[in-house]
Amino acid sequence: MLEPRHGVRTWAEVVGVEPRIKDCPLARTVLAVRQWWTLELLHEVFDGFTEPDEIRENLGLSDEVLAERLDALEERGLLARRDDGRYEATELGWSLRPVILAMAAWGNRGLAAHERSLILVDAATGAEVEPVVVDSVSGVRVDSEAFRFTAGPVASEPLRLKYRKKGLSHGSGEAAPPRHSA
Repeated sequence: MLEPRHGVRTWAEVVGVEPRIKDCPLARTVLAVRQWWTLELLHEVFDGFTEPDEIRENLGLSDEVLAERLDALEERGLLARRDDGRYEATELGWSLRPVILAMAAWGNRGLAAHERSLILVDAATGAEVEPVVVDSVSGVRVDSEAFRFTAGPVASEPLRLKYRKKGLSHGSGEAAPPRHSA
């Protein structure tokens, strides 16, 4: 994976604007993604279509539109252009892959197997897989009502108050210390 050409940057530098709720990770994510085509182009690169000609043909874009979009993703640190002209996702770009996987799974929800136009498979076996969101330490699924958001260690007072009102805070309104996988 290549690093953004401008090094480590703040979210405001990546997206160009501050979110309405500055300490909201959901707002920061939406602002980083911006347009639907951000995920479309990242998806192409994740699937190994890294040459501009391949991407243009797959998506039916003009040279001008594709160049503008690739430049925008490169400027935002999501893609990097290699010396051979191909594109690779940066670490920041790769961090959006789980979002794309979850969105695709959600889009296939309720469809019979024969109705799905795109499925996720194990590259080694070809077996279809279903992505789920799990805790990295315990492996427990976290997509149920048993898991909720609460204010984190640097949450603003309005955010802390919001979660205190619903009784969704840990003691003083701060989340428990993070657990790290080995």
